[in-house]
Amino acid sequence: MLVIVAPGQGAQTPGFLSPWLEDPTFASRFQWLSTVAGIDLAHYGTEADAETIRDTQIAQPLLVATGLIAALEVFPHPADVFRQIGAVAGHSVGELAAAAGARAITAEQAMVLVRERGKAMAEAAAATATGMTAVLGGDPDEVLAAIEAQGLVPANNNGPGQIVAAGTMEQLKAFAEKPPAKARLVPLSVAGAFHTEHMAPAVGHLATLARSVSTHDPRTPWISNRDGQVIQDGRQIMKRIVGQIAQPVRWDLCMETMTDLGVTGLLEMPPAGTLTGIAKRALPGVETFALKTPDQLDDARAFCAKHGEASVIDTTPTWLMVVSPSKGTFHRSEQAGEATVLEPGAALGDVASSRDRTEVRAPHGGQVVEWLVEDGDLVSPGQPLVRLHPVGAA
Repeated sequence: MLVIVAPGQGAQTPGFLSPWLEDPTFASRFQWLSTVAGIDLAHYGTEADAETIRDTQIAQPLLVATGLIAALEVFPHPADVFRQIGAVAGHSVGELAAAAGARAITAEQAMVLVRERGKAMAEAAAATATGMTAVLGGDPDEVLAAIEAQGLVPANNNGPGQIVAAGTMEQLKAFAEKPPAKARLVPLSVAGAFHTEHMAPAVGHLATLARSVSTHDPRTPWISNRDGQVIQDGRQIMKRIVGQIAQPVRWDLCMETMTDLGVTGLLEMPPAGTLTGIAKRALPGVETFALKTPDQLDDARAFCAKHGEASVIDTTPTWLMVVSPSKGTFHRSEQAGEATVLEPGAALGDVASSRDRTEVRAPHGGQVVEWLVEDGDLVSPGQPLVRLHPVGAA
């Protein structure tokens, strides 16, 4: 199975976009998304220095636009996407690119949202002197305890040996003076404490805008940063993207889900390298491909063909599918099991794992065509649970 991932802020480097813009089609599409965002992204991706493109308001739109247009280069025929991609995920702002790639929102909607996201987060960061520090190595429990002791937040948990602490500069200074044993601290050149309560004002702004965004249920399983769950409801995807601005990124749980899905190949959209590097350490046996320059496109397509497998979310206009959000045991509710028609939002039951218990609902409701699992069955992330016929559909 193939998973496509989109990197977050910090992956950009000066001039990384130059070879991509030599292709007229890429350049034309990129100009369109730049126009939508109202930012000269071509300039920032080719001529601007590292300090300039570190600016949150520049970096975020630059990353999302690059990922979206590069995906069209890898998959020039949209139908190929759904025949080959088993799941998508994005790290932090990369979730917007992943959502557009899964067809939950449009590319244009993604660009407007990322423009406003970058502005709002920059404004929130300016209110208080905050920052982030990467903690490399050390015992995970001891690292988390040391972070908590200073009132900091583990804003990014990227798997074994890589946790990012975030908070005020005073808290980070105290943390540096009492670091966890056998850990190396690396202060990050970012504008603020992203994915913490310090970003709450940005959440409010994005939430207001998101109410006017029309969404669609994704055509490909979308893995959430919040808890690694596969989310099938387009409205929930948008809600999670907004809330994630002030919540920790649990990339470790996203990778657990990739393992549960049976992922064999991971392709990272440009500017690639960060997420494939993490995957090499945390996902043994999974082949990775970091797409950095256009001269790799033929090899990238071959990589996708090698690992490609059709999405488990196979929908048609005449019926709907509800899938499992995570790995565990499915417990079907008695009411749902006896129903022939489910109301929108009806509870189907829950999926229980050793970590938690997640309720499963039918967002749109519909007539029950067939149950694809039984009460008590073990299920995997994205596994179809029930097939529904839209009520009133011809």
